[in-house]
Amino acid sequence: RPFRMASTPVRNREWREFMQDGGYATASLWLADGWEWVKREGWSAPLHWQERDDDWLQMTLHGLLPIDPEAPVCHVSYFEADAYARWAGKRLPTEFEWEHAATRRRDAFHALDDQIWQWTSSAFDAYPGFKPLPGAIGEYNGKFMNGQRVLRGGSLATPAGHARPSYRNFFQPEKRWQFSGLRLAEDDG
Repeated sequence: RPFRMASTPVRNREWREFMQDGGYATASLWLADGWEWVKREGWSAPLHWQERDDDWLQMTLHGLLPIDPEAPVCHVSYFEADAYARWAGKRLPTEFEWEHAATRRRDAFHALDDQIWQWTSSAFDAYPGFKPLPGAIGEYNGKFMNGQRVLRGGSLATPAGHARPSYRNFFQPEKRWQFSGLRLAEDDG
């Protein structure tokens, strides 16, 4: 069905608006499992963010630096991404929408330029008609498909051969350590 997708991932300045508007304190924005993680872990900002003297800093590969407001938000879980999308009145794209948009609009989807994997709303399931090969591949797919969410794109830590529109990455929805962010989508019409 027709949809629209943001040309850029959500930026740190946009995420700060979510935080300032009580995004981490508003249970109605969160999936039930996500809200449990917020309460249990005390989430109030993306992983590696620190507030000091009313300024936000982020631990990076280059040490503790001020948050770049125009950089894509990074180190957020699927639950955080979903809550943000709900707050913004949008949604996460399906993995098929993400791939379609990335294939058709390669200029707006330079995966390594934004240096983040992007959460989708899709569960990591086998494609229709998939049959695992005997051995390691069957073990890999059968063992790891349960309870995972699909990410698309790529990050600064992604091997070049994996940074393509068709590559599927996956993580458990509460994980925040990966270089993961989001891009918003909405129905068109």
